[in-house]
Amino acid sequence: MNTAEHETSPAPGKIRQIAARTVGAFELIPASLTLLVLRFAAAIPFWRSGVNKWDGFLELSPGTRWLFENQFQLHLFGNTYPMPLPVLSAYLAGIGEILLPILLVLGLGTRFAALGLLIMTAVIQLTVPDAWPTHHLPWAAMLLVLMTWGPGKIALDHAVARWYGMPTRRPVRDPALR
Repeated sequence: MNTAEHETSPAPGKIRQIAARTVGAFELIPASLTLLVLRFAAAIPFWRSGVNKWDGFLELSPGTRWLFENQFQLHLFGNTYPMPLPVLSAYLAGIGEILLPILLVLGLGTRFAALGLLIMTAVIQLTVPDAWPTHHLPWAAMLLVLMTWGPGKIALDHAVARWYGMPTRRPVRDPALR
């Protein structure tokens, strides 16, 4: 390295200082805000899918019935199998894709709603196995974070816990992750 390059490059101490300040600024973002955004992000794809399954109140669209009865197959151990109880499966999927995202966004029963959507994600993975890197893996990751850390303070779960004098869990900042 010549002296001209050495004089214009920042000192290693300066780089560490900038990095520390940047990380410190990120740590100012409230975890509850991050968890709120994550709840919306996890809920949206399921909500959109659920809305498209219905033609009216508890009336499945003809396309949904056709997909569950004719198109959707479970891919297990190298074989494909028809969807068991296709109409019931369609109703349960449609109800779950409407109800669970609402609970997730409200932060009510968040961990259980996330678990329900994670189970749905696993079933969807068995139906559409090629979509795991673009859809199912990100969904599962978001839902696992919500199951682990909970909804945060901007949630009905937090308000209910405080109302009944129950402890509320705050995300712990693990020093090992810094």
